[in-house]
Amino acid sequence: MTATTGPANALGVKAGEAVMEIGWDSDCDESLRAVVAEAADGDLLDEDSDEVVDVVLLWWRDEDGDLVDALMDAITPLADHGTVWLLTPKSGRDGHIEAADIAEAAPVAGLQQTSTISASKDWQGTRLV
Repeated sequence: MTATTGPANALGVKAGEAVMEIGWDSDCDESLRAVVAEAADGDLLDEDSDEVVDVVLLWWRDEDGDLVDALMDAITPLADHGTVWLLTPKSGRDGHIEAADIAEAAPVAGLQQTSTISASKDWQGTRLV
């Protein structure tokens, strides 16, 4: 699977875009991270970066805390017309977040949910703009 046909394409990541990753942990999908970095033609920026970014990958699990606060933090470095991809464990996996919780948190943070995809075997992605 290449970056042009796989998850990075579904996430809409393009060459030259700055991509920040928030919430990385050992349970994150390394192959998804690799194809996103390949599609962006650069390294993923960590959450301590001061750069303005085009895309934020927010890895989030139910036990990670307040989703609204996390979304507010995710939009801080985001460029106008940027995208937040909320990556959450799929249903039946540890840390799964109900779709209703995402639908409730997004507008409070000033975001609108536009689509949800299967980002990898264990993770789904919810596009927020």
